[in-house]
Amino acid sequence: MTNQEILKIALEQSALDCNCSPEDFLSEEHVITESKKCEKARVYLPLPLECDLVSYGNNIVAQVSERLRDTVSSYIHTYSTAHCFETPNLQVLNEELKKFHMGVCFMAEYFLPDMTKLEKQSCPYELKVLHPKDFAGLYKPQWSNALCERRKDKDVIGVGAYDKGTLIGFAGASADCETMYQIGIDVLPSYRKKGVASCLTTALSFEILNLGKVPFYCAAWSNIPSVRNAIKSGFRPAWVELSARNLQVIEKMNQEEG
Repeated sequence: MTNQEILKIALEQSALDCNCSPEDFLSEEHVITESKKCEKARVYLPLPLECDLVSYGNNIVAQVSERLRDTVSSYIHTYSTAHCFETPNLQVLNEELKKFHMGVCFMAEYFLPDMTKLEKQSCPYELKVLHPKDFAGLYKPQWSNALCERRKDKDVIGVGAYDKGTLIGFAGASADCETMYQIGIDVLPSYRKKGVASCLTTALSFEILNLGKVPFYCAAWSNIPSVRNAIKSGFRPAWVELSARNLQVIEKMNQEEG
């Protein structure tokens, strides 16, 4: 695939996720849509969403509920595109959301492979391609970024790194939608900073491409190790996304994290 083909597929998927047209993300004007359920959307999106902002860098496409349309419209038309995704401006949105018992919850950066940079990397450890029957017993805390126990049926392929037969790193691909597979990566603490993560990420990327799917990578922009791995592996920032959730949901997540 070329970079243009990969971007086209990503835009088409984002359009399904956000109930809009692919071209809307390339407009110079902001676009507001009514959030709706879509069978072809990414499986982890709990559509419809009350407030979800997506930007590929040109503008903001906001999918909203009817009750939040005016609130979100006012916000994205007041501040610049980039500043809508960061403080202090983001605090303005959060204060308005509280009136609806909502709050900013998820903020993430998504990466797509740059086919001029993506290349297989040599690894000091043995790499093996794994399929669902091979990693059925790996749904454990140390591999929780690479595999998702709640959606085992979506984990379709992975690559493991082995040191003398012991699994020390694993990258898994989740079939989050029909055309794009998300990469998750875990490396045991004592083997980090040795290039294992990027070896696994690039190896899995080629396996995904060989299946005719687009690999994509997600990281919080504060997760420096993960962002560094994405860039080292040949991925580049493609879009950012911000979602709001009910305050009870946010409180529960904070309690579980604590």
